[in-house]
Amino acid sequence: MDELAREIEAGRIETVVTAFPDLYGRLVGKRITGAFFLDEVAQHGMHCCDYLLACDMEMDPTPGYAYTNWAKGYGDLHAVPDPETLRVAAWLERTAIVLCDAVADDATGELVAVAPRSILKRQLARAAERGFAAKTGSELELYLFRDGYDEARAKRYHQLTPYGGYIEDYHLLSGTFAEPVLGAIRRGVDASAIPVEFSKGEWGPGQHEINLRYAPALEMADRHVLYKQAAKEIAAQHGCSVTFMAKWHEAMAGSSLHVHVSLWTPGDCSAFAEPAEPLPGTALEASPSFRWFLGGLLAHARELAWCFAPTPNSYKRYKAGTFAPTRIAWSLDNRTCGFRVVGRGPSLRVECRIPGADANPYLAYAALLAAGLDGIERRTEPGPPFQGDAYQAHDLPSIPTSLPEAIAELAASAFARSAFGDAVVDHLLHFARTELAAYETAVTDFERVRYFERI
Repeated sequence: MDELAREIEAGRIETVVTAFPDLYGRLVGKRITGAFFLDEVAQHGMHCCDYLLACDMEMDPTPGYAYTNWAKGYGDLHAVPDPETLRVAAWLERTAIVLCDAVADDATGELVAVAPRSILKRQLARAAERGFAAKTGSELELYLFRDGYDEARAKRYHQLTPYGGYIEDYHLLSGTFAEPVLGAIRRGVDASAIPVEFSKGEWGPGQHEINLRYAPALEMADRHVLYKQAAKEIAAQHGCSVTFMAKWHEAMAGSSLHVHVSLWTPGDCSAFAEPAEPLPGTALEASPSFRWFLGGLLAHARELAWCFAPTPNSYKRYKAGTFAPTRIAWSLDNRTCGFRVVGRGPSLRVECRIPGADANPYLAYAALLAAGLDGIERRTEPGPPFQGDAYQAHDLPSIPTSLPEAIAELAASAFARSAFGDAVVDHLLHFARTELAAYETAVTDFERVRYFERI
């Protein structure tokens, strides 16, 4: 805060974007003048309408939530800045950005239970009670288009031109063509205390991946949503657009969010590596905590699938032979399975390949931690690793194939209610059902093309 005050006084920072993630993982909030932020908001927070945690993509206040509704008058929630998240937004002119916690009770500091950041914090607290800290890494894919957002919207997102003409997985030449935009994204977020590892072409024309350095789970989720915001804004600055839809086109590869997760003990020691013992069915050595954590992930993947795939579009990504998983299994370095074990010793971790790029990272991370911690508590064995092509293994449990199926799994999950609480699960279910209802009542271009003339 002292450094921010100096930057504001010198005129190098004029605006502090003060934001929090909503249920979609979007950032909502206000642009606050630097002086007012220092005088008031830094210490006291800001107020926003609480409908921001009870609305849909169109910002319509959605009836049926217990948390807030018309009968309660849609009052304010208190957004309190977390100073650990304060950073320069290097991609914006003279701007800093800070993320907030949604606070329900100003006197006690009690968090709004249904806020995504609060949901993840609760699971991190449960881990800490058991002597663990969690680290995560997001591998997040996107499509880059030569059309700007206004142009894409005017076209109703049809006939867009990807920033690439062929599958460019690892291709350096096509990456060079996109470098004016992707390089600006890498530099912009890296200069904003969001360390970048690399970018690379992916398995679709115009599809790319920019990997961020792994971090403690809350910090990583914050980096994730800030990176998505920056990527969209930087693309727009270049007259382009990006999408994080899980499946933007039926003929193109889907965009994934691969989450790497590990547990650590005091002294920054890997709880997955020590005490080491042979992992049954492999030549790998791992701790019992690792084995049981993995067992919990497998046991609860179906009932928590909505946390990884929150929209109807999410489920169109799960297609055999596309590097998106369709089966719940674990393996050693096998990209056909929902869970891939990679690394050894201190780098040992689980990669969950189920989430799409549209997932809210706070909810995805919270689901993984809740499932893994339950596995440790119950000493759930994962069984031997799967070997072969999981797409063809029809005896393995499947990832839900539709949003209605995932909603039904979550609604029937006693485990989810024990891990997150009834109020949170009911809130998330209502959010999911609202999204499904909007989809099911829409008349699509598919229907017009198929039925307009010929039925």
